[in-house]
Amino acid sequence: MPHAESPRARLWREVRATTLLSAPLVVGQLSSMGMNVVDTWLAGRHGTQTLAAIGVGAPAWSVVILLCIGVLMAVPPSVAQLDGAGRRAEIGPLFRQALWLALALGLALFLVIRTAPRVLAGFIAPEVMPGVAGFLTGIGWGAPALAFYFCLRYLAEGVAWTVPTMAIGAGGLALLLPVGWGLMEGWGPVPGLGAYGLGLATALVLWTQVACFVLVLARSRRCADLALFARFERPDPRAIGALLRLGVPMGIAIFMEGSLFVATALLIATLGTTAIAAHQVAILAASATFMVPLGVAMGTTVRVGQAKGAGDPEGVRWAARAGWTVGVATQTLSALLLALGGAWIAALFTRDPAVVALAATLMLFAAVFQYTDGLQAISAGALRGLKDTRIPAWITVLSYWGLGLPVAIGLGGIGAEGGARIVFGLGWGPTGYWTGLIVGLSAAAVLLTWRFLTRSSRDLRAVTAATPSG
Repeated sequence: MPHAESPRARLWREVRATTLLSAPLVVGQLSSMGMNVVDTWLAGRHGTQTLAAIGVGAPAWSVVILLCIGVLMAVPPSVAQLDGAGRRAEIGPLFRQALWLALALGLALFLVIRTAPRVLAGFIAPEVMPGVAGFLTGIGWGAPALAFYFCLRYLAEGVAWTVPTMAIGAGGLALLLPVGWGLMEGWGPVPGLGAYGLGLATALVLWTQVACFVLVLARSRRCADLALFARFERPDPRAIGALLRLGVPMGIAIFMEGSLFVATALLIATLGTTAIAAHQVAILAASATFMVPLGVAMGTTVRVGQAKGAGDPEGVRWAARAGWTVGVATQTLSALLLALGGAWIAALFTRDPAVVALAATLMLFAAVFQYTDGLQAISAGALRGLKDTRIPAWITVLSYWGLGLPVAIGLGGIGAEGGARIVFGLGWGPTGYWTGLIVGLSAAAVLLTWRFLTRSSRDLRAVTAATPSG
């Protein structure tokens, strides 16, 4: 009789599997986030005015990214469950319908980002608005590419092939630095385009990444049996509808969290140029550290989805435990980095001492919410693996907009006349807004984890009850 595996040994095995799957995803996420870092770093070298413009334009672009990620996140759990159930022949047709969805989504978001400057004009300081409009106009050309990129990437991740995400993400990041610098400052016969050049460079890099991903998937032996590009069916309303029923609640959940940060940035912009520049630097650092648990969450989605497809509810719970364990370790390192290195990190992006000082203070708040932010991300990833999306969407609405944002506004205050006076709230400034972020993220972490534990326990009891005894 074989020796029974101890819980400790099982956890270590699961942690190892999750780490091996998630590590390339973390690198890929950091590379994607690195594009915002590069834009911000270049903008800081161009001047505080350009940095402030990116501080408004980048969050607005983030809304587009979040919508793409959210809706198309229906692909990984759908593919993972088919793969886990041994139904790989169904993956190709599903992927091609996802491409139609990505096309429609990309075109719609292109139109949204093109109209965003007119919407923002009534809220943003006039001296910052030309740079904001230029950045969004340039980067808007990349909206369709962004949707296609996530569709291609999520297909590969759904079959537990994460190396392309890492390689193509890192390649895009390496390309953006020279292209962004050249288009911003001028390169040979190309005149300096400032913030517009930064946005256009990002769009060009995104289209390059799409072309590379298509080549990798088309030539890969690992995906040869899927026949991904063998034919192209017409749009199937039923298949696309199924993806939307799964993806839209995910999109709402992702959007609720991301839009909390976007709304916070726009409200902090009413407090003056220094405040929004410092917030942009600090939130960029916090977002970069968040890419680590987000990569772990995506790996957890795939592992939970495969266990669910294989009819293994105990494997579902072990996959989540492994994700949480890895998350605790990574978030501890992130919290230490932000708490101890805030001033050094801020000095990489700007030479303005006032911006550096305020950004370093805000990174202390970011260090506080590292654990709850990681926990909510990984729990949400585990729920996506179960295709449980509707209740989590409502949880995020309640946590972020029902609790986090009102607390942020009440504590931070809304400014007028370039931040010279506070017209609403206690007037704590950016620190008040970041306190609201902590409250919203903590509530989401508790509720999403409770939801997963409840749902997975119910599934386990159902399988146990259906198993004949003796």
